[in-house]
Amino acid sequence: MSRVGKKPVPVPSGVTATVDGQMVKMKGSKGELSFLVPEEVSVKLEDGAVTVTPRDLSKVARAKWGLSRAQVANLVQGVANGFEKRLEINGVGYKAAVAGKVLKLSLGYSHDIDYEIPAGITIVTPKPTEVVVSGIDKQKVGQVAAEIREYRGPEPYKGKGVKYAGEFIFRKEGKKK
Repeated sequence: MSRVGKKPVPVPSGVTATVDGQMVKMKGSKGELSFLVPEEVSVKLEDGAVTVTPRDLSKVARAKWGLSRAQVANLVQGVANGFEKRLEINGVGYKAAVAGKVLKLSLGYSHDIDYEIPAGITIVTPKPTEVVVSGIDKQKVGQVAAEIREYRGPEPYKGKGVKYAGEFIFRKEGKKK
């Protein structure tokens, strides 16, 4: 039995939920999101909460049960509050700046990196060494943050590069004479 799947997803005030067959739609102050629930799982809206149950007890249905419930919970949180990921940039001369719909990154290469900001995502740089990625879709926010981090991931000797805020970088000792 899925411990996550058993719990119904409460729909807070200010969020409108509609269930049409296998399609779940949420509308809130931040925007509108939808999710197509897999066929192995049934979904119902009752008493101000969305309940997800497996159609049978096969391994596939039980696996998609918890996943579907988590996805619906992410829809609710996204349209109500939104999601954000913070990135820190460490290194001499490493910096970031937003110019229109482009994030300009200087990460020690011979050229600057221009990252086109996708639709539905907001990127701000409160400091030149800090990047905040925010939006209503959890998957998209995480993907954009991962793509930015990928340009120059943190290295273990000096800790230079782009890392998530609060991420621990295992440091290595350098060469000895």
